Amino acid sequence: MDQDIKHLLEENLKLSKENNELLIKVRNVQKWSQITRALYWFVIIGIAFGAFYFIKPYLGNMLNLYTGGVSKVNNLSEITKTLKDQQQIDALLELLKK
Repeated sequence: MDQDIKHLLEENLKLSKENNELLIKVRNVQKWSQITRALYWFVIIGIAFGAFYFIKPYLGNMLNLYTGGVSKVNNLSEITKTLKDQQQIDALLELLKK
C-alpha cells in the first residue's frame, strides 16, 4: 500500500506541475490579449482625432462659406468698388503696352 500511495502522490505532483504550466500560459495569453486590445483602441481613437485635426481647416472653411459668405454678399458696394479699381488698373496697363 505504501508503494501505491507513493505512486499516486508522484502522479498528482506531475499533474499539478502540468496544470501550473498550462495556467501560466493561459494567463500570458490573457495579458497579451489585454495589451493588444488597448493598443487597438488607442489606434482607433488616434486615427479619429488625427482625421479631425487634418479635416478641421476644411470644415472651418465650409462653415465660413455658409455663415460668413452671406455677410460678404451684403457688401456688394465694396465688390463693385474693387472691380472698378481693377478695371482702371487694366486700362492703365493697356495704355502702357501701347
